[in-house]
Amino acid sequence: MMQRGHKGDYLEEPLQKWKEMSSRVAHKLPLFGVEGIKSIRAQKLRHAQAVKLLQGICTELRNIKPDRVLGYRVHQAVIQAVKKGNVEFVTRMIKSIPELVWNGDINDRNIFSIAILNRQEKIFNLLHGLTNVKKMKVTSADDRFGNNMLHLAAMLAPSDQLDGISGAALQMQRELQWFKEVESIVPPICKDVLNSDGKKPSEVFSQQHANLVKEGEKWMKEIATSSSFVAALIVTIMFAAAFTIPGGNNDKGAPIFLDDPLFMVFIISDSISLFSATTSVLMFLGILTSQYAENKFLTRLPTKLIIGLSTLFICIAAMMIAFCAALAILLKKSSTKVVMIPIILLACVPVTLFALLQFPLLVNIFISTYGPGIFDRNIQRWY
Repeated sequence: MMQRGHKGDYLEEPLQKWKEMSSRVAHKLPLFGVEGIKSIRAQKLRHAQAVKLLQGICTELRNIKPDRVLGYRVHQAVIQAVKKGNVEFVTRMIKSIPELVWNGDINDRNIFSIAILNRQEKIFNLLHGLTNVKKMKVTSADDRFGNNMLHLAAMLAPSDQLDGISGAALQMQRELQWFKEVESIVPPICKDVLNSDGKKPSEVFSQQHANLVKEGEKWMKEIATSSSFVAALIVTIMFAAAFTIPGGNNDKGAPIFLDDPLFMVFIISDSISLFSATTSVLMFLGILTSQYAENKFLTRLPTKLIIGLSTLFICIAAMMIAFCAALAILLKKSSTKVVMIPIILLACVPVTLFALLQFPLLVNIFISTYGPGIFDRNIQRWY
């Protein structure tokens, strides 16, 4: 049998395996290592260099009067920045060449109209940093098709903007939020102005979002159908559990473990689960029988979905607590009570799975409906 001549030879193979494993981990988790720090530093350096370059360009543009070709190129660059939502580039360029605010593209649309059409809220929010006179001038402008800002807000958002929102109902809600926000800043007469096709903004909105309304209705009904089935099943289980209490009753009909604190935990959690499951069923039934008009997607339907999902989460959690309490009552004086801990831990699995699968959706719906929103009117005067 071959023998190793040096003591270090015994460590060579384990060390080699450790190095290989470390390299694989570092490759899979670059953000937590030196490479991640270098990447972040490189991004900051590139941003700083881009800012310096932009400052130099703006300084040169202030010192010279752009000719027709240069002015066209600058305007096209600003339009592309608006479509991408690059606020810093847009603001610095406009401060250098103020005429960029009023210049239109080939369709006579200013930068704020383009921002509305491309759903770039950060650029659109800059509108509130203008004076009232300038804001009125910007919001009253029409494009060459007779569309005002409200007509543009009524058009369907680009697919890349809608894809970032989960669920057709939330996409419809975001479209309504855009329409309502633009409607609040344009002159009242813009609501009834006809474009070149002879349509009002509300008519354009209904036509452009007809398919999205159908998809939103289908999405909400699918969630309501599957969730109401689970809630109805829990109602049946918890109602039966309330009358088949742990340990049974004595000769007088009173529960045997009535004086046990765990019995009160069982009764309370069973009642909470039953009531919340019933509420969840009613909410989802309301969703299934609701009128799916366009304006209902703004707050009414999302609120029903929030209540339904919240009460469903509560009833599942309370059901698991009731199960654990009943198990603890039955096994408290038994020699097999050691199995209580793993069973209670397993009871946490359904609650955890529901939290991981449905809780993010619930949070998104709540923030989208009752959160601060994507629009900011507290913009300081910048132009």
